[in-house]
Amino acid sequence: MATAVTAQNSAQKTFTLPDLGEGLTEAELVRWLVAVGDTVAVDQPIAEVETAKAVVEVPTPFGGTVAVLHGEAGQTIDVGAPLITVAAVGADSSPAGPGGPGGSAGAGGSGAASGEAYRIEERAGIREPAQESGSGNVLIGYGTPGGTTGGRTRRRKGAAPSSVTPGAEPERTTAGGQALRVVSPLVRRLARELNVQLASVAGSGPDGLIMRRDVEGAAPAVAAQAASAPVAAVQTPVPASQAAAPQPTPAGEADARTGLGIAARTPVSGVRKVVAQAMVRSRTEIPEATVWVDADATALVELRHDLKRRDPHNAPSLLAFIARFVLAGLAKFPELNTRIEQAQDGQEILRFDGVNLGFAAQTERGLVVPAIRGAHTMSARQLDAELRRLTALARDGKATPADLTGGTFTLNNYGVFGVDGSAAIINYPEAAILGVGRIIDRPWAVDGRLEVRKVVQLTLTFDHRVCDGGTAGGFLRFVADAVEQPGSVLADL
Repeated sequence: MATAVTAQNSAQKTFTLPDLGEGLTEAELVRWLVAVGDTVAVDQPIAEVETAKAVVEVPTPFGGTVAVLHGEAGQTIDVGAPLITVAAVGADSSPAGPGGPGGSAGAGGSGAASGEAYRIEERAGIREPAQESGSGNVLIGYGTPGGTTGGRTRRRKGAAPSSVTPGAEPERTTAGGQALRVVSPLVRRLARELNVQLASVAGSGPDGLIMRRDVEGAAPAVAAQAASAPVAAVQTPVPASQAAAPQPTPAGEADARTGLGIAARTPVSGVRKVVAQAMVRSRTEIPEATVWVDADATALVELRHDLKRRDPHNAPSLLAFIARFVLAGLAKFPELNTRIEQAQDGQEILRFDGVNLGFAAQTERGLVVPAIRGAHTMSARQLDAELRRLTALARDGKATPADLTGGTFTLNNYGVFGVDGSAAIINYPEAAILGVGRIIDRPWAVDGRLEVRKVVQLTLTFDHRVCDGGTAGGFLRFVADAVEQPGSVLADL
């Protein structure tokens, strides 16, 4: 990801929203971390933005005094659009006229030209040396090591937003104007929740890095000081997870269509907006079909119980075993591990050399789909470790856009919600999704006798353009047979 900088003059520079990677072209501004007039240091986080289901911090590639904030919380900003204008220390930080940082020239003129130049350089594989002082590549959430200039952009949807001056979060810099030694967004969030001023915390990590334990250790002193101080009104920043909370409506407002009173209005934004767009596109563009089968999972459950008895800490989960069976099935039926793309003379089916296995994970911020890259090369134990690692990242809000994109086939374990089956919507632009229901005791015929067995329902929803029912049924039957006779299948993997 490259720094996007538009130089207005020697005194002021405008930083545009950088290329976020993975084909992302816009982000929602969650909140500002600085205010107009603040002094910022190189690599200091200036804003929190939400991309494809991940909230990340954007650091500034240069230091100075904040002159203009381009946008306000809740607004969607295109990649390449102005984000912040910073004036050199000691220079006039007042916004310029129409041709200055806050005007149309800065938003759509030199910024667009800079973005176009970057696209040309990117296609040619060339990067020009940095011309501006400060840092280079903007690695969102992890600082800005020295590198290149320029930034991918696209045509803006409208005129540049007017500048705003929201409340700033205090203690982003030390008294000397240096950036605080904090890397983790979770540490900053914890400090906000505990009302700990990071500038007063001594870091115990490498080179004085402030760690979680440092903030927790400082909290008791802050609490004691607050207990003896007069009570004052404090405006608490709204967490990202509450950015799209229902908004109160005027008393007595009624819905014209139903006649019922309106309790609240909830903006469709953030995770819900991303999910809605993907689901609409999936249902609009993909002619899907669904097949399902019940499978006797008794042998698989017994296999895992035996492994867990022998090694309680390293036994793969049932989902990891099913993931391994899915990968083996995709090797036999690769038509389901594809994607349809538009070509100059129509459509074409892309078949992949390998599998990035996505799996649905429910988090406080909504449903996300992390992808296990190169899953076809992993054993059940390795898959289990990746499932746990990526699930933890997603639930902690630390998953990056790269973690949440790039899948070629999705596995959806909705059985954890206590349901047996579901006709899932395909995770666009993939070609199929396999759903796994809960494993429950059910009567089952075994060699002509009725027994109580562990039964699970498997449901495959597929794009009928890439294959027919025979292929989909063959894949689903392979996975079901593997669930019923795991030993014979695992012996060949």
